[in-house]
Amino acid sequence: MSTTTTNFPSGLKPEELSAAGQNSTLPSKLSHKKVLDILNNKCSHSLQHLKQAHAIILRTGHFQDHYVSGTLVKCYANPHFNDFALAVRVFRQIPSPNVFVWNILLKGCLENNEPQMAVSSYKSILVFNSRPNKFTYPSLLKACAITGSVEEGTQFHAHVVKHGLSGDGHIKSAGIQMYSSFGLVKEARKILDDGDGESDVICWNAMIDGYLKCGLVEVAREVFESMPEKNIGSWNAMIRGLAKCGMIDSARKLFDDMSERDEISWSAIIDGYVKEGCFKEALEVFNEMQKQNIRPRKYILSSMLTACANLGALDLGRWIHSYMERNFIQMESVLGTALLDMYAKCGRLDTAWEVFENIPVKEVFTWNAMIGGLAIHGQADEAIKLFTKMNREKLKPNDITFIGVLNACAHAGMVDKGLALFHSVKEVYGIEPEIEHYGCVVDLLGRAGLLEEAEKFIGSMTVEPNAAIWGALANACRIHRNVELGEKVGWILLDMEPQNSGRYALLSNIYARAERWDDVARVRKLMKERGIKTIPGSTMIDLGGAVHEFKMGDGSHPETKEIHSMLKSIMEKMRMEGYSPKISQVPFDIDEEEKETALSLHSEKIAIAFGLLRTEPGTTLRVVKNLRVCEDCHSAFKLISQIYSRDIIMRDRARYHHFRNGVCSCKDFW
Repeated sequence: MSTTTTNFPSGLKPEELSAAGQNSTLPSKLSHKKVLDILNNKCSHSLQHLKQAHAIILRTGHFQDHYVSGTLVKCYANPHFNDFALAVRVFRQIPSPNVFVWNILLKGCLENNEPQMAVSSYKSILVFNSRPNKFTYPSLLKACAITGSVEEGTQFHAHVVKHGLSGDGHIKSAGIQMYSSFGLVKEARKILDDGDGESDVICWNAMIDGYLKCGLVEVAREVFESMPEKNIGSWNAMIRGLAKCGMIDSARKLFDDMSERDEISWSAIIDGYVKEGCFKEALEVFNEMQKQNIRPRKYILSSMLTACANLGALDLGRWIHSYMERNFIQMESVLGTALLDMYAKCGRLDTAWEVFENIPVKEVFTWNAMIGGLAIHGQADEAIKLFTKMNREKLKPNDITFIGVLNACAHAGMVDKGLALFHSVKEVYGIEPEIEHYGCVVDLLGRAGLLEEAEKFIGSMTVEPNAAIWGALANACRIHRNVELGEKVGWILLDMEPQNSGRYALLSNIYARAERWDDVARVRKLMKERGIKTIPGSTMIDLGGAVHEFKMGDGSHPETKEIHSMLKSIMEKMRMEGYSPKISQVPFDIDEEEKETALSLHSEKIAIAFGLLRTEPGTTLRVVKNLRVCEDCHSAFKLISQIYSRDIIMRDRARYHHFRNGVCSCKDFW
C-alpha cells in the first residue's frame, strides 16, 4: 500500500497551511478559473488569504498546473510582503517549471532587488528545457544592466539573436539600456538601427537615456531632434539626463517647452534642482505643481524633503508629512529616512526621533541619518547610545556610521572616546578607514586644542592628506589662535586648492586675529590676481511656509527699512545688557566704529531681526546660515534669546546651536 505525501515549501509548515486551509473562508472546491481569480484579486495584498488559497490549491491538485503554481509564485513575490525567499521556496516545489513560471521568477527577482539571482537562473532554465521566449530576455538584460554583468549580458544578447527574437521591441529597449549601462553606446546604437523589427519610441527614448548617462549630451540632442516620433517619455528622458549631467538650466528650458507634463516630468526637474543644490528653485517648481493639482508621489516627496532639510523649510516639511499620513503613503526606509533627516536638519530632533521609531524596516542608512542628526545637534551621548543599540540589533555599521559618531565626539570634545572608536573601525569592524574618518579625528583633536597631536596624526596617516584634512587643522588653528601653525597650513591649502575662496578667507581671518594687516592685504591681493570671488554669507529663515533669504548689504527685501529699524532696537537693548561687539571678528583694517557696523549687518542678525518683527512673542526662530557662525553673532544670539524670551535654533555649516535663556546648547564649544 502506497501513501502520497504533499511537499510543502520550506518555511511554510504543513500545519500552518493546513490550518489556513481549514480556517479559510474560501470554498474548498475551486475551478481552475476561480483559483486564478482569487489569486489575482483577493490574495494580492493579504498574506492570510494567500496562504488559505495555497493550502486549497495543494489539496485540490491545482498546484500541478503551471499557470496556477506560477501565479501563486507571483503573489508570494509581491514586494508588499517583503519576503521574496518565500516565493523562491514555493517555486522550488514546482515540478519541471515551464518558461511561464521561470519568467515570473525572473520578474520577481527584479522587483525584489535580487538581480544576480535572475542572471544565475538562466542556466537552470536551459537545464529544465524551458525554452526562453520574448518575455524572458527583457528581465535578464535588465538584471545584467543592474549587476554590471557584461559577459553574461553579451551572451544573452547572442541567444536573443539565435532564437530570432531580436526584433521584439521590449527586448530591443532592454538591450539598448543594458549596453548603455556598460558604456557600450556603439553596441546599443546597433540594436536601435538594426533592421530586424521596428524600433519604437521606447527604444529611441532608451537610446537618448543611454547617451546622456555616458555624458554624450550633444549626441543625445541630435537623436532627440531626429526622432521620427516623440512622446512625453522622450522629453522626460532628455530632462532627466540633462539634469543628471549638471545642465539644469537646459533641462528647465525643455521642461518649460513641454506641451504636456506628467508626474515623471515634475519629478525629473525637481530632483535635478535638488541634486544641483538649487533648493529654492525646487520649492518653486513644487509650488507650481501644487497649483496645477498634480498629486505628488513618494519620489517627489523624498526629493522635496531633502530640499526642505537644506532650506530649513519646516512648515513645508510638516505639510509633506501630513500629506503622507492623509494619503496612506507607506513609511518605507528611503522616504522615512528623508523625513527624519528633514526634521533633524530643521531643528526638530524630537520629531525626528518619533519618525525613526515608526519606520518599520530600518536600513543602515536610516540609523546613520539619526546618528548624524544627533551629532550635529551636539548630542554625542545619545548618538553613541544609538550606535551601541545598532550593534546590539546585529546591524553592521558602515563607513558613514563612523563618520556620524566621530563627528559627535568631535563636537562634544570627547577625545578619548573618539580615538577609541576610530581604532575600532578597522580592528573591530574590519572597515578600512577612509580619508573622511581621518578628517574627523583631526577635527576631534583640533577642536580640543590638541594641535600638535593633530599635526602628528596627519603625519602618521596611511593615506595622503587632502585639503579637507588640512582645512580641519587650519580651522582649529584659527579657533585657538595658533598663528604660526595656521599660517603654515593655510599656505598649504592655497597651493592645493587655489580656486577655493574659503581657503583664502580662512587664512585671512587667521592673520586678522593677529592684526597682521599687511598679510591680510597680501592674501586679498592674491585673490584678486587669481580672480577668486568670495562666497557671500547668507541666512534663510522660514516663516509661515515662505523662506526668506538675507545677505550682508543686500537691501532687496521689501521690508528692509523696518528690518533695519528693528535691528537698531536690538543692538541698543543688547548694549544695555552689557553687549560688546567682538571687533576682532572683522578681517579688515578699518576703524572700530566701522567694524561694529559691519558686525551688526551680518546676515544672521538681519534674519533674526526680521523674525522678531514678523512673529508673535514666544515663537521659536529657526535660521540656516551657509557659512560658519562668527563668535560675535553667537554671543549676540545668546543675549537676544534672553532679552526677548525666544528660543533660537541656528544651523550653520558645521552644526546646530540651540539658544535659550542666554545659553547655547554647544556650551560655547563649536
